[in-house]
Amino acid sequence: MALVLPSELVVEQFLPTVRAMLATRLAERGMTQREIATHLGVTQAAVSKYVGGESGGDDRFRDHPETVAAVDRIADGLASDEMDGYDALTELLALIRDLEDRGPICELHEEEMPALRGLGCDLCVRGLDPDVRTERDVLSTVRTAARTLAAVPEMADFVPNVGTNIGMALPEPRDETDVAAIPGRIYAIGGRIEIPANPEFGASKHVATAVLAATDVDPGIRGAVNVATDDGLLEAARERGIEPLEFDADYDDRDAHLRERFAERGDVPRVAYHRGAFGIEPATYVFGTDAGDAVERVRDLVTEAT
Repeated sequence: MALVLPSELVVEQFLPTVRAMLATRLAERGMTQREIATHLGVTQAAVSKYVGGESGGDDRFRDHPETVAAVDRIADGLASDEMDGYDALTELLALIRDLEDRGPICELHEEEMPALRGLGCDLCVRGLDPDVRTERDVLSTVRTAARTLAAVPEMADFVPNVGTNIGMALPEPRDETDVAAIPGRIYAIGGRIEIPANPEFGASKHVATAVLAATDVDPGIRGAVNVATDDGLLEAARERGIEPLEFDADYDDRDAHLRERFAERGDVPRVAYHRGAFGIEPATYVFGTDAGDAVERVRDLVTEAT
């Protein structure tokens, strides 16, 4: 993975775009190319290219409302002598900080370093954060678990019509945004498992509900996989000493219902299932200490069930 600093993107993509925008606006306000070059700290030839539309740049900045507003303020201020270079620099630095906070610079950085995707990375804004390491570890675990699941030959027969997902919670999760899963779910197509994207936090409500309910009762259970309910799989679980827990499918508040059922049992079962209801496909949840542990259990069960 290439190591790319956000500051490189500012220099290589943000500044040329903003300089071109400023040059055009200052020219529209009656400034000569020589005056514009002095203000921007570039050559007159560069200003000529900017004004002539030969500068390139990135439309994400050109079309970004905050960028457009800041450029207009700077152009108005420089053209009227109400703003000097210090004032313009202050505006630009504030804009860059905003664009690094989940803005276009952040988007470009994720494109250059795909490993940042799904982290909700605030490194540029809040600095080093030990929680980011934990988030990365969870995402990596889910990513590896998904690949493991896709390599199970029998798995395609156990993917429900609504798709399968793999979820894993951070320690002490608060809500579904603290559970990583695969966006768009995992589907079986032509007998093969298709994983549409890398895991992200908050990507699945259904599997997150099961994971959060389990973690609330037993903090050591942080992973889950949903598969189609199958009698062969349930019997395989029993043969391995796992007594599956049946729960109702049509509860409006499935989270509360699962917590209640787990509490009644006294622990979190490694396998919990329902037989479906009107408009609800039968589903089974397989739990584990993390996503990898849950997938390993799924692999054992589907292999034995077929």
